[in-house]
Amino acid sequence: MMGWKVLAENYNEKDLVEGVVSRKVKGGFMVNVFGCDGFLPGSLSTFINTSDDKVLGHKFIFQIVKLSKTKQNFIVSRKDALRIEKEDIKSKLWEEIIAGQTRKGKVKGITDFGAFIDLGGVDGLVHIGDMSWKKINHLSEVVAVGGEIDVMILSVDKDNKKVSLGMKQLTPDPWENIEEKFPAGKTVNGKVVNILNYGVFIELEKGIEGLVHVSELTWGSNKINIQDMFKVNDTVEVKILNIDSKNRKISLSVKQLEKDPWDAIPEGIELNQRISGKVIGFAQDAAFVELKQGIEGVVYNKDLSWTKRVSRPQEILKKNQEHEFVIIDIDKQNRRVVLGLKQLHEDPWPSISEKYSVGEVIDTEVVKMAEFGLFVKIEDDLEGLVFADEIEEDQKSTLNVGDKIKVKVIKVDAKNAKIGLSAKLDKSSK
Repeated sequence: MMGWKVLAENYNEKDLVEGVVSRKVKGGFMVNVFGCDGFLPGSLSTFINTSDDKVLGHKFIFQIVKLSKTKQNFIVSRKDALRIEKEDIKSKLWEEIIAGQTRKGKVKGITDFGAFIDLGGVDGLVHIGDMSWKKINHLSEVVAVGGEIDVMILSVDKDNKKVSLGMKQLTPDPWENIEEKFPAGKTVNGKVVNILNYGVFIELEKGIEGLVHVSELTWGSNKINIQDMFKVNDTVEVKILNIDSKNRKISLSVKQLEKDPWDAIPEGIELNQRISGKVIGFAQDAAFVELKQGIEGVVYNKDLSWTKRVSRPQEILKKNQEHEFVIIDIDKQNRRVVLGLKQLHEDPWPSISEKYSVGEVIDTEVVKMAEFGLFVKIEDDLEGLVFADEIEEDQKSTLNVGDKIKVKVIKVDAKNAKIGLSAKLDKSSK
């Protein structure tokens, strides 16, 4: 009776009250409050998957959800009491947190742009840029869902309920006094951390990375396979070229650890000299050749053959092939030696111009079709061009590569290495 008197006079529905879980009954539990038993439905208990020895006989805070003073019975909720408790904690936390504080938090979730941290009732975001002074590719390298971490409060927007957090701010900025630690010109060792098409990123120390641009890898050709030169975690020696502390960038070089071969062109790099080199790459109109001591050579399509019409250098050369060439020019401004392949042999065009006279009809074979005409093989390693307007209309739609065709010589241009041909023949020629 005294217990009911206390409840009736001092408590109403939605009030919080302390009680002891006395026993388990069908559909829930009985809770003793001031000596009176109230009912706690299982759905409002939050005790699911909790062993009885951790519930029965223990005190908890409950919310009164129904109170009948006339019938002297009441129903309580542990679930709603916890909700109110969390709201109180959250409200108190919003009053306490200020920028500059260090707090512990639990990682609730990870996204592409950052991680959400539970500070104990208030969620905050650590942006990926505030995770680490070191460049990271994915947040999983730094945090894991469920893990506890220390964070610094960077800013608090109480109106919009937003909190910005940082992790890297808890450690010294490695970029402070960077020019003193890594002055331009200094040679240091670093670890390869990333390899891209345009260069290699080198970690000089934790949180400090620099870039060796592809142009700073070798004095030779830039058309190199970086993956063949470096592997992640390799230790390499580099030279500091430039420090951009404002944008947190360091330019590095590998090639400048060695002497520039163009400061003194190696012996044997002279005009008209024969020289051997390895084919290392191609463009549409040229092949690139690695010569001695890091010197790069280039051979253009027009210098591959005296008589063949070369559309792509791969028609004549293969990658990694060792070949002999003739030096036909030394281009110091572009740091290239211009090479020729056809110059290994005597120019055959003086004799070709004597062999084929204008008006002569010869047997040929179609080797290449083009919009402006077709190329035909006159003899091994000698081709001629038949322009479209020198082909009979009825032949244009029927000719194919490999067809035999009679043509007439209409022009021999030894200077430009060309033979002009016509497929329009008079009856006697046919």
